[in-house]
Amino acid sequence: MVSFEMNDRKKIGLGLTGFGIFFSFLGVIFFFDKGLLAMGNILFVSGVSLTIGLKSTMQFFMKRSNFKGTVSFGVGFLILIIGWPILGMIVESYGFLVLFSGFWPTLSVFLQKIPVLGWIVQQPYIRSLFDRYKGKRVPV
Repeated sequence: MVSFEMNDRKKIGLGLTGFGIFFSFLGVIFFFDKGLLAMGNILFVSGVSLTIGLKSTMQFFMKRSNFKGTVSFGVGFLILIIGWPILGMIVESYGFLVLFSGFWPTLSVFLQKIPVLGWIVQQPYIRSLFDRYKGKRVPV
């Protein structure tokens, strides 16, 4: 049975994940500042680890089907640290899309329930993008 209660570890994990996304966004806004981008990546990965647990995180990143995404994300992070933030973010973005592509259907269902975003997601063009992945919903 899956527990959906929010204990303190999950709350902290969601906060770290949110800050990771925020710092990454700031890093892109401030002309690919490598310090902000690196901080965003560290916060994001640690937040995911706290939210779903260390064992589940390792299983997710080490799954054979996610290997290409994991390697791309890690190599992109190393390229970013070395000093090429734009190239690093491109490689990381590819890895992120490969890793989390199975979650787009779940995300679309969630977005449809948010008041303003739900209306935007229901528009024909955007709806057609989300409908491509309708049958491939992944349990979270």
